[in-house]
Amino acid sequence: MELRILWMYHDLMDLYGDKGNAEVLRVRTEKRGIQCTIDTCTIGEKRNIPDYDIFFMGGGADHEQELIYHDLVQRRDQIAAAMDAHTAFLLICGGYQLFGKYYRDQDGGMIQGLGFFDYYTEASDRDHRCIGNIAIQAAMDGETFDAVGFENHGGQTMQVSTPFGKVLKGHGNTYDGGWEGFVNDDVLATYMHGPLLPKNPKIADHIIARGLRKRYGSVKLAPLDDTLENKARDVMLERLGVKEKEDK
Repeated sequence: MELRILWMYHDLMDLYGDKGNAEVLRVRTEKRGIQCTIDTCTIGEKRNIPDYDIFFMGGGADHEQELIYHDLVQRRDQIAAAMDAHTAFLLICGGYQLFGKYYRDQDGGMIQGLGFFDYYTEASDRDHRCIGNIAIQAAMDGETFDAVGFENHGGQTMQVSTPFGKVLKGHGNTYDGGWEGFVNDDVLATYMHGPLLPKNPKIADHIIARGLRKRYGSVKLAPLDDTLENKARDVMLERLGVKEKEDK
């Protein structure tokens, strides 16, 4: 059994340590005796996207999004084919925004998104930037659990039909909207950096299982010792006042 991961724009879309997400996927896969291959792809490089089980794209600032935009648009047909083949997608921040209808910046300039989903993003004023640690009650593949991350985005993403989670502390898709991210059966899109997966092993395992499902059907992953990972998440939940501090 093997898992093939494509990490898009690794050299440009890697804000706040998003590279850690790729490493977590690799480590948690290999600990279970499953071969894991991670290929990178940047502007001008050729990859056949539907060949991969997981498509991962990290976050970047407006400048980086503009740099990759034309290259990404040229790959739309391949991305659509990968979606039709039930490739698992993990999209962080800028990657999240670009899969929607459009992104409008503070000056009124517009970047057309790939248009796979109905949500759209418009820049907020400086007084309503979403920044800081965030905790959500996430829902993924029938399981509900608390997750933590770090958000820093001026964009307000609206008209999200199926949010990833309810905000417990922080902002989320909009400054005070109460919901974070987007999720469906194959795609997880979120503003949570940090990186996301080291402190949220359940999310990592859901993505791994989704990737394996593409070629192997439903796979039950062997449990791992997540004591340290869960402790790191719980410390942040305590700091945010979402969880009471446990006696040591």
